[in-house]
Amino acid sequence: MKSVLKVLPVAALALGLVFGGLVFGTVPAAAQQPAPPKPSPAAMALAKEIMDLKKINAIWSEYVPEIVGVVRNGLISQHMPLQKDVNEVAPAVAQQLAARGQEVRDGIAEIYASAFTEQELKDLVVFYKSPLGQKLITTEPNVVRASIDFRNAWGQKFTDTVVSGFRAELKKRGKDL
Repeated sequence: MKSVLKVLPVAALALGLVFGGLVFGTVPAAAQQPAPPKPSPAAMALAKEIMDLKKINAIWSEYVPEIVGVVRNGLISQHMPLQKDVNEVAPAVAQQLAARGQEVRDGIAEIYASAFTEQELKDLVVFYKSPLGQKLITTEPNVVRASIDFRNAWGQKFTDTVVSGFRAELKKRGKDL
């Protein structure tokens, strides 16, 4: 079973691209801002090394096929008579676009390289190669998953408290919720 963290952003992006304004040629305001300067090749290399150490590429390796799947499902839901054809061409589309996943890796590397100086990137490489850095890489997915589970459970309990608060205040006004 794929984690919610992995699938929801993919689904939201894919549906937004298929059914949103980007398909029709509109450009978001943020895209019209001047581009920041490109990081140096050395910074990019360090950022890619960090990504390799953190195994970030494994997280994104299924991104293209997932987007193709979400788009396929969206197309089928809107064009039921084409279901058989859409299902048949989906693997070909995924295969044709598989190499585009490299754009995600390069884009994320550029984000890292822009967020840190070359020295900071070097220090991060040293850290991620250290025993503590390796432990962080190994345990962080579990910590994040547990944190999300905790947040969701807490949020549900807190939502119940908020609803109770509304009920109490509305009851004071003679209204039942």
